[in-house]
Amino acid sequence: MLIAVDFDGTIVEHKYPAIGKEKIFAFETLKSLQSKGHLLILWTIRTGKQLDEAVEFCRKHGVEFYAVNRTHPEEEMDQGISRKVNADIFIDDRNVGGFMGWGEIWQWINSQAPDDEKKDFQQRYYRAERKTFCGFLQALFCR
Repeated sequence: MLIAVDFDGTIVEHKYPAIGKEKIFAFETLKSLQSKGHLLILWTIRTGKQLDEAVEFCRKHGVEFYAVNRTHPEEEMDQGISRKVNADIFIDDRNVGGFMGWGEIWQWINSQAPDDEKKDFQQRYYRAERKTFCGFLQALFCR
């Protein structure tokens, strides 16, 4: 899937124009989504120096975006103004009902996966020897 992700209030706490503290599970979830083949777009109001700082902040935390404020990396922008991107999912703190949290987002996206991907997920994260499922954090990192 092509997933557009907001920065302020979503990846980090809202402190614009400064960069807020990382939201819990944000980078772990984004890296997990990328490892499953999803393409991430950074979709933010930021431009210029503040945009560069946000992109670098994410890069330092291990997340490189497929595109920034555009649908495809090669897409041209008119006058540097961000336009609406075309994505399958938009993750934003301004959603109706508010930001659900990265744990819930990860679970929801994985619940939308085809049955063969769900089966693969269950096989990788089910610990047969203890007959228990890993918790959210363990599911990201346990093998």
